[in-house]
Amino acid sequence: MCLSCQTIHNGAAPADHAHDTHTGSRRAPTQFPFGTLTADAGRSADPVLVEIVQGSLAAVEHEVETAIARTSRSPMIRDAHDFRAGIHDRLLRKLTGRSYSALVHPVARDFPIEEMQEGDVFFHNDVYLSEGGIGHLPDLCVTVPVFAGLDGERRVVGFIQAFGHHDDIGGAVPGSMPSHATSVFEEGLAVPPIKLWDAGVPNKAALRIMTRNSRMPESLAADLDAECSACLMGARRLGELFDRYGIETVEACFDAVIDRSTETYRREILSKIPVGSWTWEDYAEHDGVDEPQLHTQRITLTRTAADDPEGERLILDFDGTGPQAKGPINHCGDYSDGVFLKKWLAPILRNLADTPERMAELDVNEGVVPLIEMRFPPPGTLLTPVFPAPTNARTFVILRLLGVLAGVIAKAVDGKMPADQETIRYTGVYGEDLDGRSYLMREVLGGGSGGRYYADGEDTIHVVPDSRNLPTEFTESRFPFVVESLGLAMDSGGAGQFRGGLGYEKHIRMLKDANFMSIADRSILACWGVKGGKAGKPFQVTIDPGGPNEREVDALADSEPVVTGETIRIRTTGGGGWGNPLDRDPALVVRDVVWRKVSAASALDDYGVVLTGSLDDDTLGYDADATAAERASRPVPAADDAFFDRGPGYGVLAGGATAAAVDVL
Repeated sequence: MCLSCQTIHNGAAPADHAHDTHTGSRRAPTQFPFGTLTADAGRSADPVLVEIVQGSLAAVEHEVETAIARTSRSPMIRDAHDFRAGIHDRLLRKLTGRSYSALVHPVARDFPIEEMQEGDVFFHNDVYLSEGGIGHLPDLCVTVPVFAGLDGERRVVGFIQAFGHHDDIGGAVPGSMPSHATSVFEEGLAVPPIKLWDAGVPNKAALRIMTRNSRMPESLAADLDAECSACLMGARRLGELFDRYGIETVEACFDAVIDRSTETYRREILSKIPVGSWTWEDYAEHDGVDEPQLHTQRITLTRTAADDPEGERLILDFDGTGPQAKGPINHCGDYSDGVFLKKWLAPILRNLADTPERMAELDVNEGVVPLIEMRFPPPGTLLTPVFPAPTNARTFVILRLLGVLAGVIAKAVDGKMPADQETIRYTGVYGEDLDGRSYLMREVLGGGSGGRYYADGEDTIHVVPDSRNLPTEFTESRFPFVVESLGLAMDSGGAGQFRGGLGYEKHIRMLKDANFMSIADRSILACWGVKGGKAGKPFQVTIDPGGPNEREVDALADSEPVVTGETIRIRTTGGGGWGNPLDRDPALVVRDVVWRKVSAASALDDYGVVLTGSLDDDTLGYDADATAAERASRPVPAADDAFFDRGPGYGVLAGGATAAAVDVL
């Protein structure tokens, strides 16, 4: 609860004690106690029924997402699939692990659970009143309570929730992500938790206000209708599970699902990290307002012992994180005891599983929360911004934190973590189509993932589950441009014993004058390599490449003019490499050259492989003796060399330094 509160209301601080975000000071984050539904935390639940219930939860979640995808209208929701669904119990705990989701906490904070009715739909997108569950205003969240029990005694037993990134909710620029914003007021319409549907009746006035503020009102209205209807359907499905087995039985299974997750992570993941403390940091490179600089995000990781008085856990201390940025790269991470950030970062821990197959089996639900303690710096940092700091590009911080956690764990486990990846950026064009109608095309292209101690990184992956780039056939039929090529960006993956995954290279030729937009990072800095692996190639956008007006576009751009006939070339980031490139099997290097993932020049320069034959007649190979001699002539890495390689861009922003102090073990 808030430090100023003396009581807990429905597991949350009363609405009149919510954060006073419109003053110069900020109260302590609202506390929502982590409890259980049953006295024995589900230990007496039938294990077979637990499996049935867990499978049913996953099925309901999938059905909700499928319904949204089939009935929504905007390309970002329907085609790019940039939305998520989640299922939560009445204690606000997330039960499902296939998707991440926002939080129910702000709804329960402002609306007493016992007063909710069947058919209610709650809505919010206010970053500063979301308890950390909403990162920027285009992420709109709908929440539906689930009811079960006999007539006259029906009560809330859980929540279905969906949130997604919508095309436009107002603000200074189309797409509602102004890269040069200096306050949240420039970023669009902010809505605190409201009741959007009251017992099945839509609040038409609120819907009209929201669509009136959008440049794409029809798409927004259709998407919201799809999300509300899908969550209401999901609430009925989940209610049927309670009706079939009974409230007490299902809630015991909920406790068992979460308790089993806690014990699994304690046994299989925490056991891989030795007791001790390590510190590492990484950086965002620009905020859209100030000149490019190192915006620091730092984690000190402490693994406590089993006999620690407060329990065996991981402590993530963010002290040393840089000050709040003027531009929109801030993220409100410290609300609600950091519970959203815990679940956001926890998937990184799965890399410590015994096998990749086991890693894929581990869900991230509320069970990870008791194993992670967050310690935040005072208000006024990148992770603790003060209202009304802008946040629309907060991906620069929350995605970088995934890498910072991976890096600090790598120091603890001798590098047995993946190298870095940065796999989300928004690019697009807007203007008027050939018929004079306004349009906005925006997509979230992926990039390469980092090499691992047992395998290369994956090409063109995306951090958002099930997301995808927009199909060429769809975009060409709807927007005034031609996709001339879409493929892998050669040499973008960092060299290593296990190579980093490759990013995209996409060429778009405009059929009518338009404006290009980009919200991207890693255009100066690169995805770092680890344990001798090299950094990947950074993000790059070139307009009219090879033409008379060739020019580089800043990674943060709201409205770069592009004239008819010009081509936009987008190259996304490659993942970092793992291990010394000179230890890579030369046959794999030859294969990569044949597959056009690595150039012949890189084969020699980065991997020390002397090629023979030709690609043209399928005779490409390598000279084993010459390759051995070439590799033997290279300098042997010194014992005190940096454990991480940040690429040449780091020196540009670090005054010529090649490594940070925390990069050495």
